[in-house]
Amino acid sequence: MQAIRIPPSYDLHDLTVVEVPDPPPPPPGNVLLAMQAVSLNYRDLMVARGHDRWRPPVGRIPVSDGVGIVSAIGPDVDRLTLGQRVMTTILPRWISGPMTRDKLEGSLGGRARDGVLATRVILPAESVVPVPDDLTDVEAACLPCAGVTAWHAVTRAGSLRPDATVLVQGTGGVALFAVQLLLAAGARVIATSSSDDKLAKLHRLGVRDTINYRTTPNWDVEVLRLTAGRGVDHVIDIGGAGSLARSMSAVAVEGVVSMIGVIGGLKAEIDIGMAFDKNLRLDGVETGSRAMLEELLAFVMAHRVKPVVDRVFSLVAARDAFLRLESGGHFGKVCIVLDVQ
Repeated sequence: MQAIRIPPSYDLHDLTVVEVPDPPPPPPGNVLLAMQAVSLNYRDLMVARGHDRWRPPVGRIPVSDGVGIVSAIGPDVDRLTLGQRVMTTILPRWISGPMTRDKLEGSLGGRARDGVLATRVILPAESVVPVPDDLTDVEAACLPCAGVTAWHAVTRAGSLRPDATVLVQGTGGVALFAVQLLLAAGARVIATSSSDDKLAKLHRLGVRDTINYRTTPNWDVEVLRLTAGRGVDHVIDIGGAGSLARSMSAVAVEGVVSMIGVIGGLKAEIDIGMAFDKNLRLDGVETGSRAMLEELLAFVMAHRVKPVVDRVFSLVAARDAFLRLESGGHFGKVCIVLDVQ
């Protein structure tokens, strides 16, 4: 079979298709998937580049999110059928309930185990979710990490409601899913980007209030102006260390800041006094469970939400897909289709 493996250089330019042995028949409780499509997340860049705590061993097959067809079923599996389309979950052990250390073990395409950027993969049957007929392979492949992370953030913060005002940073996968979910629920969205072209695309999605944070570096002040000094109920913070202080400034009393991205770094100084004065809450959001993905799917289907796809690449052009994501020029999800015979 074919796969992409992390090269010794940890250089995106060195990502190439390699031939690897076919997997064995699936063991009890597992299924063999013929992968059809995958989507890339910022985490996949950090894994492929060997960044910090995301650095995997050389030869790791990256990527957590994908859709495959069940082509073989191991013993003791009764929830799936041959030929069924299913999507992966980034944390195969987190089926439902609160997060635990044990449920975080074995995330796909990272330090602990191979991911799904291969033509065939074996996964625990209980970790995958059937794909509705109304979603294409590429659309469904966009949901498991970015979609679930956005769902986790907005439902945990309680902002999926018509009277909520939410600030969403950027136009990456999580950000755009958050925008779409919030708009579908009738919430007011204020969105930021460094690109006027991307802001125009956000307007076409239905966002009324946008801010170019490059031309308006004090964007938190602009958020306060747009909300008559009150601030927003919820912030989807993508910038990490580079944006957290302004996110706290922009949020209202009793507001929530969901810490999702680390683009601006992992370590930040914050104003503890502001946290006290506003009685605000900082939520660290770790993707989510299979149950959350199932809840998201139900919402997506009920509200006819379609993932925003930036570009689709072939497996042989996987390197270009990673470079597209690294460039920051994308609007929506960068995906890869696998030509499985």
